[in-house]
Amino acid sequence: MRARVVIGSRGSALALWQARHVQGLLSSLGLESEIRVVKTKGDKILDVPLAKIGGKGLFTKELEILLLKGEIDLAVHSLKDVPVDLQEGLVLACVSARANPQDCFLSYQYPNLQALPPHARVGTTSLRRAMQLKALRIDLDPLSLRGNVQRRLDRLRQGEFEAVVLACAGVERLGIQLPYQTPLSLEEMIPSMGQGALGIEMCANHPLLAQISSLNDPLSALCCGLERDFVRALGGGCQVPLGVHARLQGDQIEIRAIVGLLDGKTFIKECVVGARDQAQALVQNLVSCFKQQGAQEILAQAQLS
Repeated sequence: MRARVVIGSRGSALALWQARHVQGLLSSLGLESEIRVVKTKGDKILDVPLAKIGGKGLFTKELEILLLKGEIDLAVHSLKDVPVDLQEGLVLACVSARANPQDCFLSYQYPNLQALPPHARVGTTSLRRAMQLKALRIDLDPLSLRGNVQRRLDRLRQGEFEAVVLACAGVERLGIQLPYQTPLSLEEMIPSMGQGALGIEMCANHPLLAQISSLNDPLSALCCGLERDFVRALGGGCQVPLGVHARLQGDQIEIRAIVGLLDGKTFIKECVVGARDQAQALVQNLVSCFKQQGAQEILAQAQLS
């Protein structure tokens, strides 16, 4: 066993913030650590929309290879990027306490989505966001916006877009301040599974697994786990126009989800509420509801477009 735990991380400012946050958590367990920066496929190919190079492990595969080789002890991911089915021999050791899971509207000129001019260009990396933007305003022009957060904001400042949509968690973690930045409500835009949470991935036989698993946040793990169960059962993934969000309100679980086509005209959007101890049944009911309305056919069509 190494004297120091080696953390694998992507190299963007946001990824490094996340890795350093996990370093602090490890320190609370009495574990010293260092960060090893790894470039993933999603980081290397920046001139193609994510959906065109998508598939399982777009931002995780290279880190998972190093885990299996024993070159790093753990990998820190934005949980929304982690495929619902992990490689054999790997486990999700823990899920962090969730930050703000919502999406955020950012602009230098316009205070909110409704104030954008007709046919405004809105930058986003996500089919999920693009689909919901069109559902909210059919005239908007969602355009692919790749690269790290700073690169995206630079392009916004240079006038390539009237606005961009990013995850609130990333905006808050990096301390970004623009003239206009407004969280989009859950009614306006349903987040990606796991958005706002971090996932620590490890080998199933790692000697520190039990110790590091103690960092798991039970509430975050519950809600994010339900979201991942929904995506798995529906046959979706990270790079499809699908949003799902679970939250605990008192002793009730609320799960809302959306699946649609990029034209913003064809979509299924539902919300279920029930007792916390019936959470798995709620997920299954929601999955059945979506399947009965043709969600799998919509996803298949979206992936071909």
